[in-house]
Amino acid sequence: MAIESLPTAVLFFAGAALLIMLPQGRLRAALLLAVPVLAAWQVWTLPFGDHVQVNFFGLDLELMRVDKLSRIFALIFSLAAFLGNLYAWHVRDTVQQVSALLYAGAAIGAVFAGDLITLFFYWEGTAIASVFLIWARRTEGAYHTGMRYLIVQISSGVILLAGAVLYYRETGSLAFEHMELGSPGTWLIFIAFGIKAAFPLLHNWLQDAYPAATVTGTVILSSFTTKLAIYSLARGFAGTEILIYIGAVMTLFPIFYAVIENDLRRVLAYSLNNQLGFMVVGIGIGTELALNGTAAHAVAHILYKSLLFMSVGAVLFRTGTAKGSELGGLYKTMPLTMIFCVVGAAAISAFPLFSGFVTKSLILSASAKEHYYIIWAILLFASAGVFHHSGIKIPYFAFFAHDSGKRPKEAPLHMLLAMGLTAFLSIFIGVYPEPLYALLPYEVSYDSYTATHVITQLQLLFFSALAFTVLMRTRIYPPELRSVNLDADWSYRRLLPNIIRAVANTVSKIWAANSAFWHRTISTVISRLYNSHGPEGRIAQVWPTGSMVLWIAILLGVTLIVNFLS
Repeated sequence: MAIESLPTAVLFFAGAALLIMLPQGRLRAALLLAVPVLAAWQVWTLPFGDHVQVNFFGLDLELMRVDKLSRIFALIFSLAAFLGNLYAWHVRDTVQQVSALLYAGAAIGAVFAGDLITLFFYWEGTAIASVFLIWARRTEGAYHTGMRYLIVQISSGVILLAGAVLYYRETGSLAFEHMELGSPGTWLIFIAFGIKAAFPLLHNWLQDAYPAATVTGTVILSSFTTKLAIYSLARGFAGTEILIYIGAVMTLFPIFYAVIENDLRRVLAYSLNNQLGFMVVGIGIGTELALNGTAAHAVAHILYKSLLFMSVGAVLFRTGTAKGSELGGLYKTMPLTMIFCVVGAAAISAFPLFSGFVTKSLILSASAKEHYYIIWAILLFASAGVFHHSGIKIPYFAFFAHDSGKRPKEAPLHMLLAMGLTAFLSIFIGVYPEPLYALLPYEVSYDSYTATHVITQLQLLFFSALAFTVLMRTRIYPPELRSVNLDADWSYRRLLPNIIRAVANTVSKIWAANSAFWHRTISTVISRLYNSHGPEGRIAQVWPTGSMVLWIAILLGVTLIVNFLS
């Protein structure tokens, strides 16, 4: 069978099956790199159109719909899988290796899905495969975190399936294409996408799960799930105005949590929420410029966010901690990791000549062009915020700040190589964005490096850096403390269980008191009936046999009911 006739996801699934049969060592690691390279080549050479259709219980399913939107996401997913597996070259854990291939394959399969049923199968596949990257840490905390993550992700898939069924009843179609909110089916599909995209109040699974994964697992997790949701929203709900305001909120609220968070991997998880907000705003605006900005920013984000998670992961790998209060001074013995971290920080902060600048500018320009001036101002503020907590805080507290006294070795060579390639791409896209622009869904006629764009961004970054310096010098900036920050998940992880437990205890006490009352009442009635027929107290001698049987039946029935209720 020709490779062109195979769904790209099958390459990853076949690679996972082959990997299990190979002995541990370099051959396995090489296979982990070869599969995404082969997949990228297939995606690049496939012409646009529908390539693989199957009939499933009378339903015509499209497994491979290739267009410019699906191609750019499939290419960056393949690249992310390659870089993540290179970073994890040292891993000899079969669970993590198989999970990484299955996870990437399911995400790419979902990107090419032309119908909602195929999307559902791959959607759930990403959930099941990715949870093992958390469980692979093999701690009790990781187990419980993985269970919470799995419940949320599976629930998203169930909601998606319910929405697909209702949508089919409403329209007679299962095609995964643009939808309008306004029916139960489309709302359920929208909510399912929103859960994976970490909408506000639906976001806590991200901060809970990503820092709980293994050093390499977090890098891989950061690339796929949320960006799959961004793709799905762009495919299904482009131009849906409510997304503009949801995205604006997403850019704002993580800033305050990230500033006070001590765990640097959790800081990056919050900044991931912030960056997703920019993409969601672009989808909500829905113009060609805005959707180009969303796709471009997704590509840049996967690269620089992976780079930041890689650098913090290398610190965790060498020191055993990723807490800002326990780090500092690592630039002395981990200078290359520090440099790569600074590159990632510059990219996420949208410094000119780095990838974030040339992609975020598209979304900002689209919001201003469509007269969403308040949203434009919010995005500018959010850009300053992300510079604070990811552009400055991450490298400052990890590599500079106070000297922790730790003198770890530099990161392993394969980690440095993965970080170096990712850093190079983050700079290359920023310096020469035309190749990326050529891959975007719509034709691009845009110049990021106008005097207005550059000066505005440099002013924003300068004043943000000045504010950080003043806050640090005056000791107003929140110090890195050993603490646990409460987020919205506290409401359903602590508050709601406590309320349910209190209500259950109250109801139990009421039933217990009620049962005792009925037991006393029945005993009193029996005693009075028994003693009301003479001094001998022999009720059987006074009542006919039929009446006695009837009373026994009644009393037995009441007793059974009371016992059952109690």
